[in-house]
Amino acid sequence: MRDVLALVLAGGEGKRLLPLTRERSKPAVHFGGRYRLVDFVLSNLVNSGFQRIKVLTQYRATSLVRHLARGWTLASTVVDEFIEPVPAAMNLGPTWFRGTADAIYQNLDLLRDVKPADVLVFGSDHIYKMDVAQMVEYHRAMGADLTVATLRVPRSEARAFGCVHVDASGWVRGFVEKPEDPPAIPGDPDHTLVSMGNYVFRTRIMLDELRRNAGLEASTHDFGRDILTHAHERVKVAAYDFMTQLCPGESEHARGYWRDVGTIDSFFEANMDLVSVHPRLNLYNEMWPIRGVLSGGGPCKFVFADEAKDRVGSALDSIVGSGTILSGGQVEGSVVFHNVRVNSFSSVHDSILFPGVDVGRKARLTRCIVDKGVRIPAGEVIGEDPEADRARFTVSEGGVVVVTRQDFGQRDEFDVD
Repeated sequence: MRDVLALVLAGGEGKRLLPLTRERSKPAVHFGGRYRLVDFVLSNLVNSGFQRIKVLTQYRATSLVRHLARGWTLASTVVDEFIEPVPAAMNLGPTWFRGTADAIYQNLDLLRDVKPADVLVFGSDHIYKMDVAQMVEYHRAMGADLTVATLRVPRSEARAFGCVHVDASGWVRGFVEKPEDPPAIPGDPDHTLVSMGNYVFRTRIMLDELRRNAGLEASTHDFGRDILTHAHERVKVAAYDFMTQLCPGESEHARGYWRDVGTIDSFFEANMDLVSVHPRLNLYNEMWPIRGVLSGGGPCKFVFADEAKDRVGSALDSIVGSGTILSGGQVEGSVVFHNVRVNSFSSVHDSILFPGVDVGRKARLTRCIVDKGVRIPAGEVIGEDPEADRARFTVSEGGVVVVTRQDFGQRDEFDVD
């Protein structure tokens, strides 16, 4: 795979994840007790054997770039193997990236040194495991100009996605955005293929398509909306069925696992799945590890066991990160990141605590996402009174309460996630 260049689109603003994206880009949002969203696509690429990766950044990229520098440096002595952030340099004029297609068009110089035969264009804000090499092999075996990664979903659920119409040989014959009557898969009338937002291009074809799109004034310069919609009319487009593969070390239970965590509720549910006995996303598979930055804290610690006074440092059905101290506080059904402190007589239920959170004494949190560095005051109760919570915090449609430093007037002007 040395003749392949991977371009990771990581400039997303993530408005539907506000306020979690108020201080960071969407790919930099924390996930799963240790990771950031971008770690999943990068782990998939590196595990698949790809070591020429450019990460295209834009919106609030400081924490993302720092994360890449600390956790994703390949062998520095091997000059042709790299994971490099690419800032929005305005190479074609005084404008930011106008869309996912424009982001690559403004960085075509990245192809000059590598001269790849094929280019991967992958998003960075989905949760999944994928052997990308299998998709590239399929792309080349089909002799395709462009291959789209697709997910098989029930037709009744496909109305919420961009759907791919394929023939019996796997060639794309049309794209339909959120149709009332999703196209069935040949031989499988109950399912539809939907786009995962990951593509393999023959380099020359990608250049032709980007240049054509750049000249269209009415275009939004988005890959899905403006290029893929009609690409099959000009070039050979194949659909790769994600359900046909399993990464090494994964069980059948994991087949087809892919989550779009673009809303507070979907983000919350994907995290909560991790604390179940048999989650579909296995974070403990050494044959296909998800890599991230290891925190500098010590091991997690549980102190006080005075059950008579209800002062017990404990965690049940939870993920607890390194450096976290449960100092007489109780955690249940939750995802707790590193360097968190849960103080005496407090309780945390069905919640996500980002790094550096401090839960004060006798505080109670239920179905909350607490952003990085928040200090929950002693005696605070959040998640038990929906009306009171909506008056003070952001509350999702599903009733998840998002708590930030701004909510308590704790944000410093020099704070950067």
